[in-house]
This record gives sequence, C-alpha cells and structure tokens, in this order.
Amino acid sequence: MTAWQDVERAVPELAHRVRTLFDAHRHKTIATLRADGSPRISGIEAVFEGGELVFGSMPNARKGADLRRDPRFALHSATVDPIEGGEALWPGEAKISGRAIAAGPLSEGPDGDLFRADVAEVVYTHLNDEATMLVVEWWTPAYGLRRVERE
Repeated sequence: MTAWQDVERAVPELAHRVRTLFDAHRHKTIATLRADGSPRISGIEAVFEGGELVFGSMPNARKGADLRRDPRFALHSATVDPIEGGEALWPGEAKISGRAIAAGPLSEGPDGDLFRADVAEVVYTHLNDEATMLVVEWWTPAYGLRRVERE
C-alpha cells in the first residue's frame, strides 16, 4: 500500500504542490466505477490526515457502494479557469488515483464510511514559467516522477 506520506517522502515538491491544490478548496470530484463498469462522477470532500489521504461516503451512497465493489478511483482537485492575459498565475490542477481501502465508519459528523487512499498515481498539470507550454508531471510508485511539456 502507498500512503500519502510515502508520496511526500518520494517526491516532496510534487506532493506539496498537489496537496496545496487539494487543500485550496473544500469540494473535489471523484470518479468511481458502477456495477456495469461505466464511470460515475460525484462530488466529495477529501482531506490529508496523519500521512493519509482520506474521504468518506454517506450511508447508502452510490459512490460508497461503487468503492466497496471495485475500489478503483480517480480524485480531481477543484478546477479554476486561467484568467485571460494572466495565464502565468494559473495554479494548475491535480489528480490522485488509486484504490480506496475501507477504514470503518466515519468517526465525526454524520454516519457513513471512511476510506483511505492506496495511491497509484499523482498528477500535477500546470503551465511553464512563460505560460507557453502545458506541463504534466506525474508520479507512480513503480516508475517514479515523469514530466512532459506540450504546446
């Protein structure tokens, strides 16, 4: 299992940038897989606690049922549009994918299920300093950090 703290140890700068984007807004978007294999997109709150990325699901929610049946997920940070003429100020966007590990009931707030992320991939998409190229940096436990630039 790859916990968030493992990502922080392996690629601290990337982990910091990704966490900053996730922490900037309360609501994120999660993709799960329905029973028939088709994708489902849902809003979700996710937080970094004790070296883990954790998120919950309310009782009888479809995303929780999806994750219990097939734990694969993709989590996307909130997205903000670049400001025309100020593209260099765009903070970018972040994605984390992996497997959701059931961690019991939620301990605070309404009833529900708690999940911990077994991180398979971390992606940070942003512009280069000149705001002329799209930069995609991604890390996996198997292949480490990679980067591509696109016009």
